[in-house]
Formats: sequence, C-alpha cells, structure tokens
Amino acid sequence: MSKLADTHSSGFDALDGFDLDDEFLDLDDGRPGPQLTPPPAAAPMSVPAEAAFVQAAPPVVATPSALNPVSGAVEVAIPRIAVHVFAERQDTAAAGERAGQDRRMARAATQIRLGGVQAAIEAYQNEPTPPLVIVESLKDPQSLLAEIDQLAQVCDSGTKVVIIGAANDILLYRELMRRGVSEYLVAPIQPLQLIAAIGGLFADPAQPFVGRTIAFVGARGGAGASAVAHNTAYAMSERIGVNTVIVDYDLPFGTAGLDFNQDPLGGVADALKQPERLDATLLDRMTVRCTDKLSLFAAPATLDADWDFSPDVFEEVTGRIRATAPFVVLDLPHLWSGWMRRALISADEVVVVATPDLASLRNAKNMIDLIKQGRPNDAPPRLVLNQVGLPGRPEIPVKDFGAALGVHPSLIIPFDAKVFGAAANNGQMIIDSAAKTKPAEAFETLAQIVSHRELPTAGTQTRGKAAAGGSSLLAGLFSRKRA
Repeated sequence: MSKLADTHSSGFDALDGFDLDDEFLDLDDGRPGPQLTPPPAAAPMSVPAEAAFVQAAPPVVATPSALNPVSGAVEVAIPRIAVHVFAERQDTAAAGERAGQDRRMARAATQIRLGGVQAAIEAYQNEPTPPLVIVESLKDPQSLLAEIDQLAQVCDSGTKVVIIGAANDILLYRELMRRGVSEYLVAPIQPLQLIAAIGGLFADPAQPFVGRTIAFVGARGGAGASAVAHNTAYAMSERIGVNTVIVDYDLPFGTAGLDFNQDPLGGVADALKQPERLDATLLDRMTVRCTDKLSLFAAPATLDADWDFSPDVFEEVTGRIRATAPFVVLDLPHLWSGWMRRALISADEVVVVATPDLASLRNAKNMIDLIKQGRPNDAPPRLVLNQVGLPGRPEIPVKDFGAALGVHPSLIIPFDAKVFGAAANNGQMIIDSAAKTKPAEAFETLAQIVSHRELPTAGTQTRGKAAAGGSSLLAGLFSRKRA
C-alpha cells in the first residue's frame, strides 16, 4: 500500500500560479489518483475560511423585516456515503455532529470521534476506511505532515481525506495537496462550511448545478397555499426573470393546471411512475411551458388511482427536477405522510401559508416546530398570512399570531374576493389580471424574499405572456382524454 508521500514527486505545479484573490474553486486539477483521491476542488488558504468554502448567497432584496437573509446558504447534493470525523476540540466535534444532522447530509452516515489524527490511525489499523475521513490536528506544520504520512499507510485506495488545522499557511496547503489530501480547512469551522466542503468533493460533474427548492404548504385546507405558490413562482419568472419550475404534488386535487389554463395529459404523475428513467429529455416532454421562463409539472387531478408512492420516489423526482432550473417551487398538498415530512425537511426554503384563525394557528405551530427541529442549520420557515380582513370573520391579530408561533409573518396578503376569483376563473395570475392591486404587490415582494433577488429596473424588465390552452378555461375543463 503506497504512501501519500509517494505522490510528492508527481508534481502539483498548477497551484503555483493560483490567484489568491480567487473566490471559487478550480474543478479540474488534472492530478493522477494517489492513495487518497485528489480533490475536484482547491481553494487558496489565504482566503478566510468563511469565504473560501461556503457558496456565496445571492443578493438579498432590502424589503421590510420580513426578509431575513440566510447567511452562508449552501446548496449541495451529498450522496450516500460514510463520513468519519476525528476531532481534537469539542467545538469541532459539535460542528461535525450538527453537520451530520443537517438535511443535506440525510443520506450520509456520520460518525464523530475524538482524538484527532492519531485516533484515526489506530482505528484504521483494524477496519477499512470510509469514502471520507475528516481529521483535525492542531500541531505545527511539520508534525502535521508527519502524521498525514502515517495516516496514508492505513488508508484504503479511493478514500478522500479532509484536514482541519490551525495554520493558515499557503505553503502547508500546497504540501498537503501534493500528498493527496482532498481539502484543508482552517479551524474553527462551522457546520455549513463543513457541508459545503463535503459537497464540493462529491459533486456530480454531470449535474452542473442544484436548483433551489421552495416548498409552499397550507396550515389548513383552504388557506390558499396553492394560489400563493403559483403567483409567487409567476412573479419570480416574469418580474425577476429567473427560470422557475412549479411542481404540483397534490396529485388528486391539484390546481396548477387550472390556474395557468393548461390541460396536461401527463406531468408529475408520469415522472413519479418511472423515476429511474428520468433524464433531461424526458423531463422536458413532461413539462408544460407556461412562459419563456416558467415551466409546470401539473398534477393529474383525477381520482382514477390511489397515487401511493414511497418517500424515496418523491425525493428522486424532486432531485431530478432540481437539475433543470435554478428555482423549483413545490406546491404541497394539505395532508401528512412520510414523503410530506421529508419534502418539508429537505426543501431549501419553506413557506407556511395560514389564515388568521385558531385552527391555522395550531397547525402552523406544529409544522414550524417540526421543521425547525429537522433543520437546525437553516433559517426558520417563513410565515405568510393570507385572506386577512375577511368581512364579518373574527380574526386573531397579526401581532398575536406571530408571537404565538415565534415567527414574524414575512407577508400579509389582504382578502380580495373579486381579484382572486376573477384570476382563478380566467386562468390568470394576479400580477397580470390586477397588476395595480395590493395582492399583486404582495406576490412581487414574496418573490423577492424567497428568491433572494431584486426586481430588475424598468428598462430591463420583460414580461412573458402565459400560454393559453384555449379561448376559455371552462370550455375545455372536462374534455380531457381518458386512457
């Protein structure tokens, strides 16, 4: 079994010209495979750890206190691997434990041990090494290199090693890279920083990016979560100008097809039936192009089948769709099941839509508490209060509603039966049918909040016109062909 030190002579001259001002990572270093698989990414050590290894968050629009920017947001897909962490300090072990509990690491199995490099060397004398080993050493550079040479003698071929050290030294970094170390992080580290480093090592080169998922769910039936989701997605695509996909997971009763005046024959149901066959071409055939920047995976909205799929199938389909667009809006039904729980926990952003009544308050609190517990490293879910100001209905004051949940409402949408009713019956979005109204303004604001993007200036803003399925929505509603 060859040592990592044997790779010293293979050369790593590409780093000699590395620009210390570069923020992002070089995805192809061209080195041959040594004892420990060389990294697909390398970052200069002179850059602070917080900036070097955590993906920069997109610009955040300056809206009211509803907009709480998520610092250091990380969007990665980590495969089913085993990760062993050998820490020397308690705070490093705690960071590794929190990272292992993160939703992005749900498919990985993480073990945390104390003892640093020496503990790893002793452990792997009698057991195989996992795909990823993370070790911490607070020793001086020369002692660290000596320990890494010892670790190389017990590591299996193909194992990636990440070092957490105390020295912010570019020469040490280059020497570690020459020895085949996959990544070097400077202590202290944060959970999201560690997750970003792991995600970079196991990034799929065939998948250029991972889209951001935004899940909308109603606190109770009739809260208007679907209408909020569809109008927000439309504002993201047509006002902000980002490519967006809507996925209607309310299979028997979904309204996305109605809201956009579309009558798809397949859609998301076809994708769920054959997740293993999904590729870019097949996904494109299953989508309906509403505008140049908005696509729709509509629900079948029929009761011909039970639509009983496993959580893994929903996760697989969502993952495939994320590779097709920067933003994926999930329109989730008002039900509770294993796949619903997983969808809420794994989404990059969760929006809970509630009405100002007691049932919504109870259900929203249960949802928000569960989501907070399952997403310890993420911002809390966003709360949208809908249908506020319904004539004749006693309502819980907005201030009291937010105080009871511990989450301040990100947006308050006033009740306007005429505006919403006309848009729904005509298969239009609010920003098109009633652009000057308060609900239209609210959806533009919410689009900025969840996408972390600002509205373009008036001179560059373009609007796509939703494709109509026919001259009348109701005329073709029941003309769908049955299999």
